[in-house]
Amino acid sequence: MAKKKCEVLVINNIAQVGLKRFPAERYAVVKESKDPWAILVRSQDLHKFEFGASLRAVGRAGAGVNNIPVKDLSKRGIPVFNAPGANANAVKELVLAGMLIAARNLGPALDFVSKQKPAPDLDKKIEEGKKQFAGFELPGHTLGVIGLGKVGSLVADSAIRLGMNVLGYDPHITVEAAWSLPSQVKRAGSIDEVLKSSHFVSLHVPLIDKTRHMVNAKNIEHMRPGAVLLNFSREAVVDDDAVKKALASGRLKWYVTDFPSPGLIHAQGVIALPHLGASTGEAEDNSAVMVVDQLRDYLEHGNLQNAVNFPDAQMPREAPFRLAIANANVPDMLGRISHALGKRKINIHNMLNKSRGEMAYTIVDADTPVTGEALKELSDLTGVLAVRYLPVDGH
Repeated sequence: MAKKKCEVLVINNIAQVGLKRFPAERYAVVKESKDPWAILVRSQDLHKFEFGASLRAVGRAGAGVNNIPVKDLSKRGIPVFNAPGANANAVKELVLAGMLIAARNLGPALDFVSKQKPAPDLDKKIEEGKKQFAGFELPGHTLGVIGLGKVGSLVADSAIRLGMNVLGYDPHITVEAAWSLPSQVKRAGSIDEVLKSSHFVSLHVPLIDKTRHMVNAKNIEHMRPGAVLLNFSREAVVDDDAVKKALASGRLKWYVTDFPSPGLIHAQGVIALPHLGASTGEAEDNSAVMVVDQLRDYLEHGNLQNAVNFPDAQMPREAPFRLAIANANVPDMLGRISHALGKRKINIHNMLNKSRGEMAYTIVDADTPVTGEALKELSDLTGVLAVRYLPVDGH
């Protein structure tokens, strides 16, 4: 009897180069399903989505996961994967474009030319009009980068290569990001220091409670008169009302954003783009491939990489029978798991346990099959959120 395929529900358009990485003999990639094993999504809001009982994982083909109810899924032991860095180059290039558009006044210059009518004196009108769009070059100016992850680091590196001075701030910078950061980047001690010292400020932080309205009416007044603020992070990290007032007063010359909002879309000094950050074929392909590979590794082997709500946890298979256990980060969990298996003579070949905040994850490789009775006892342990049994020939 043929084994039932793992059903993957695809919401939004996901690049085919990624979807083709699901083997057809093992996975059914569908556009409709009431109870899929996994969900792939881009921008669709899933906060009111009815998740079925069979759901094991959610993958976001991009970086931000604000459209996914991560906390609710965490309570069920369901990881939410994303693809950090897959679209980093695309966003970096758009940030550089935004700086150049602002520095050279390209927005109003393009608008000026588009409004000209064909006429014999067109060249004369163009020559007379171009004076009002004179701008400045980037070398020697200071770019402040708030958030030094994959995108922020690439932006900093590119700005240095363009001859700019770079001031960076990130209190939570990872070791990996610190190693990839160019040595010429000067480290700032606060957001205020970045705002005070920079001609351009580029934001690259996730939207969480601490970063909501990170740039606001109080600190935007620290910026240099005529500064440029670039937001390719998330709309709500900037207070729109504060930006509007700063533009009107001349504190800001330009606000370049990838997130048009009703209050700013027609405001003088706003350069609003239609969320183009990851809108390249290369970025969409990279994101799809990355998240599909992570989903497969989890569904087939229980390994976790880039799950926003769980720790990274990968363990090579050394035995034919594997357990993957999502649990609360509480004392003696490993002891209780070991006891439940040991009293049934199930030998543990290898074990890995990782934690992240309130969440923990345990991988157990066993030399003998794990019985249904053992699986039920493990599932019933206080603090256990989900138990998955992954024998080598199963899925």
